[in-house]
Amino acid sequence: PSVTTLNSRRFTNKLALLLYLVHKVAAIALVCFLIFKGIQGLIDGSNPAKRKEERVLKYLLPQVEAASLLSITLAFSWQKALREWPQIMVYFILWCTFFMSLSAGILLICFQKPATDGVGVCFIAFAIGNGLYACWVSQRVGFCYKVLLKSLEPVDKFRDLNQPAYWMLGAGFLWMSLWILAVVGALNFYYPALVIIALLLSLCWTTEVMRNVVNLTVSRVIALYYLRGMQSNTQFCFQRALTRNLGSACLGSLFVPAIEAMRIIARGLNLLEGEDEFMFSCAHCCLNVMQSIFRYGNGWAYVQIAAYGKGFVRASQDTWALFEREEMEPIVDSDMMSAICFLTGVCSGSICVIVVAAWTAKVHQPFTATISLLAFFIGYLMTRIAMALPHACVSCYYVCYAENPENRLFDKTIKERLELIKAGRDVVVPTPRVPRRFTR
Repeated sequence: PSVTTLNSRRFTNKLALLLYLVHKVAAIALVCFLIFKGIQGLIDGSNPAKRKEERVLKYLLPQVEAASLLSITLAFSWQKALREWPQIMVYFILWCTFFMSLSAGILLICFQKPATDGVGVCFIAFAIGNGLYACWVSQRVGFCYKVLLKSLEPVDKFRDLNQPAYWMLGAGFLWMSLWILAVVGALNFYYPALVIIALLLSLCWTTEVMRNVVNLTVSRVIALYYLRGMQSNTQFCFQRALTRNLGSACLGSLFVPAIEAMRIIARGLNLLEGEDEFMFSCAHCCLNVMQSIFRYGNGWAYVQIAAYGKGFVRASQDTWALFEREEMEPIVDSDMMSAICFLTGVCSGSICVIVVAAWTAKVHQPFTATISLLAFFIGYLMTRIAMALPHACVSCYYVCYAENPENRLFDKTIKERLELIKAGRDVVVPTPRVPRRFTR
């Protein structure tokens, strides 16, 4: 049976927590060792890698640090603007990301180097896809704005709700600075390419855990307000997210991005038309797998993890069961908030690419492609941490409504949308299902 107490004191997903702590100890040890190797290479005048390290420190480190600071500024600018002008910002984010990623791609292609051309083509391809998505979801922006406006109302009652994001971004900046020094040291070690890839994967997991710590903190504060009308202490909720619920944040950080990617693929397969039996057999298999996995792991689970101290899998099951009970699957499945947060990260990354690529092209053009990719990842990862606050507020609004639709803190926004969907008068993205031809 699910644990339903609001004061659970047990640690969730202990195995995932242990795995993350082991990984973190190993990552810190590796970073310290590589920084030592980098310093050793710079001191040793006979080392053939010395000149390469000096060039990297001179022409790469300043740009990466600048990208980190710029991304933090952009992160809080996006969040502040989204909270102040939600209706305008939903449209603005959709189309600003299109123009920024397109501009970054065109700029990189203008350098006329094979590496920058390849990266530039990727940016342009993404911009085209983003433009098509913006046109496709235009009919759903109105409802997204209404939910966002309503879900952000409790934020003003908690003046310190942004403090966990400040702490996580500060920690992220410090770790990013050490991380780039470790990348420099990797040039003076065996198999530098493999070491840098390992460092990058570790960085992605670490920043995703930071984002979910903020998500859990905000989710507990807002969920307790909806469920019990409580004015929770943000610092206490932050400590709880960093201790008792950290294992769930680690486990979710590993699997939710992959599950969301599978969900997007499943939606694409569900839209395929044709009569190729092999293709639709593959679609049938992928859709069934996706449906099973999504029930046992989804991003909505963080609300119940934060509120009730459930494990990640149990929280995912219980949350999806609530949505099914209230027949809310079409609404939550077509929610745009995840996409909006993702696109803000891409937009920040694209802006960092434009600034850093133009700078690097003037001082040392051979590093342009490498620094552009680093700047994009830094801008994306940092922005996602700050955008955890509005994302958590929207998640709490949906999940807490599903748990108690009669709560006086909720209006008729979701209820009216459900009625329109049932009457066939509203547009939603259907939950990926097995094509009808396979159910005959």
